[in-house]
Amino acid sequence: MSEPDAPVRPVAAALARYAGLAGAVLLTVAGWLGGALPDAPPRATLAALWHAPHGPVTLGCWSVGTVLLVGAWWSLRWGAPSGRWAYLTAGLWSLPLLAAPPLGSRDVYSYVCQGWTWTRGVSPYRVGVEAAGCPWTGSVSPIWRDTPAPYGPFFVLLAGLAVLAGGGLVGAIVLLRLVALAGVLLAALCLPGLARAAGVPTRRAAWLVLACPLVGVHLVAGAHNDALALGLVLFGLLVLIRRPGKARALVVAGVLLGLAVAVKATAVVVLPFAALAAVLGRYTWRTLLRDGGRLAAVVLGTLLVLSLATGLGWGWVDGLGRSGDSQQWTSPPTAVGFVVDYAGELAGRHPHAVPVTRAIGLVLLAGLLVALWWWAWTALRALNDARQRVARLTVARPRVALLGAGLALAATVLLAPVFHPWYAIWPLALLAVVVVSPARTVWFVAPSAVASVLTLPDGTNLARFTKAPGAVLMTVLVVVVVAAGVRAGRRYRRAPR
Repeated sequence: MSEPDAPVRPVAAALARYAGLAGAVLLTVAGWLGGALPDAPPRATLAALWHAPHGPVTLGCWSVGTVLLVGAWWSLRWGAPSGRWAYLTAGLWSLPLLAAPPLGSRDVYSYVCQGWTWTRGVSPYRVGVEAAGCPWTGSVSPIWRDTPAPYGPFFVLLAGLAVLAGGGLVGAIVLLRLVALAGVLLAALCLPGLARAAGVPTRRAAWLVLACPLVGVHLVAGAHNDALALGLVLFGLLVLIRRPGKARALVVAGVLLGLAVAVKATAVVVLPFAALAAVLGRYTWRTLLRDGGRLAAVVLGTLLVLSLATGLGWGWVDGLGRSGDSQQWTSPPTAVGFVVDYAGELAGRHPHAVPVTRAIGLVLLAGLLVALWWWAWTALRALNDARQRVARLTVARPRVALLGAGLALAATVLLAPVFHPWYAIWPLALLAVVVVSPARTVWFVAPSAVASVLTLPDGTNLARFTKAPGAVLMTVLVVVVVAAGVRAGRRYRRAPR
């Protein structure tokens, strides 16, 4: 293993490149043998997976392929030999995955059915795809068949256009995968500019994001709409960082960020920090209102236009609450609720703690988001000091805004009622371009590596089969992290100023 920022040995780099490629090929084979194929029935148990046609071979290829892909990515976590090498390798790994069926989840079938519903003049925010009569409902995961769409009007529009242009289920899936690929490519184009603005080597930022197994499996092969939303967010932030306060840049960035929110509401978390990046000159409440206010107006205008143009209105906001129907220990608040319920059952009671712990998590999230924004605002106002060097100021301004956005996304992913593995890509993408110390990247690289092994090719989440031990382990981890945070806070307060 090399030291941080040390040159990567050519043999080690080549081994990582081709081990990852072999892993991607094995994942593709597993997908065709037992992936989320349209006619493949969802399987409720590991035994059913094992006894399915080609079950042992499917699970073997998937397990070995995942280990190879995650191991190859992890081995170069301190940086690829060069930015060009990172891009070429990530592209090489994506090639076999582009030829795979949907991997890691069945969400793309939900997208198609929601688009089909809209093309029939029915709002997917009012009815689930089964009630709407979608002909491909059998391919949708059972838990989402009666759930209204939780996505914004722009993505429903794209899904509807994919259905109309695709001529059928397969054609629509191909087009939605191209949309996801466009989002990944957009993110890839933005990463060098964002990394340079924050003083992070492109060879590391590009590798951590683009070569991450979550990107290949869930964004490229799985065609998740997170790809498009994230690409739009990164593009909007790059525009603001390069031309803060400029009228045209504020309009372009506002439209991009508005489109991102109209794909997936997760992007809302970034907006307060985008407003900080939009400020030109000294950081005062007046300049924030001037530049951040104009940005916010364009974002809201974009959302309003899309809501009216699609005829969908704001119904997608109501659909967000239904995404919590899934209960898995991978969400820390949900895991704590499970453990409280287990303890209550041992005492002969049934506390039904999950809704309570989830509500507490959301309250904590709201407070943490406000605290993170206030920290970023205070740090940026400190840069108003004329004694700051121009070079440091040039790097510090974008770094603070991007770091705040990345931490806010991390908090959202950790404290939200539901966690799916591909959610980890959101904080990963921003933290990878802003965390300067290679050693500190382990705090977001390690969770992403763990998240990469949580799904099977047909979309089965391993958290379903590990509910009790997973919940206990996650709760212990939460206690350890909270205790460590309390101790760190005490040391900070006692330290001499």
